[in-house]
Amino acid sequence: MPRLKTFAVLGMLSLGTLGIAALAAPAAKAAAPNEPAPNVESRNEGKTFSEDEVFQAASNFLGETAEGLAEVIHAVFAEYGEPNAYIAGQEGSGAIGVGLRYGSGQLVMKDGPRTEVFWQGPSAGWDFGGNASKVFTLVYNLPDTGQIYQRFPGVEGSAYYVGGVGVNYQQRGDIVLAPIRAGVGLRLGANVGYLKYTREREWLPF
Repeated sequence: MPRLKTFAVLGMLSLGTLGIAALAAPAAKAAAPNEPAPNVESRNEGKTFSEDEVFQAASNFLGETAEGLAEVIHAVFAEYGEPNAYIAGQEGSGAIGVGLRYGSGQLVMKDGPRTEVFWQGPSAGWDFGGNASKVFTLVYNLPDTGQIYQRFPGVEGSAYYVGGVGVNYQQRGDIVLAPIRAGVGLRLGANVGYLKYTREREWLPF
């Protein structure tokens, strides 16, 4: 008899334990949906430059605070939004029908890396004269600094001017470049061509 009572007590304890576990399991599953989901947008925060940041950096670099610069930058932002990089540099160019352009600068990405970049390329069209100037290029959809080193054809008919400040567009795949120049004169005018961006200076523009 004592042995039977012992088995009975053990059996009741086992059933009680299983019952508690069964009741606890649904509670644990119900708690899972209350856990905070990963914030996808937070991974993209801080990786692009705002319009105010670009205007401040461009006006400091170009030495141009005229209304024309603000309007040109606003036009680029209205078309493409916030860039994730920019290039601050200087270039020289000249043409009599057929022209050449050489430049160098520093590529700055919003999320950290900075690297030196050179560019050179031909142009052809209604394009006469020569100049040496600073250029501030907005860069869109650049995955990493290495992707800047390729040829970027100019987008024909994309030039935009306001008060001595001008911008035109270059594009390769999803990457878009918007070089902004102050005091452009006729050199930004109706021309077609490309710029080749490289890690080192190359004198052959092709």
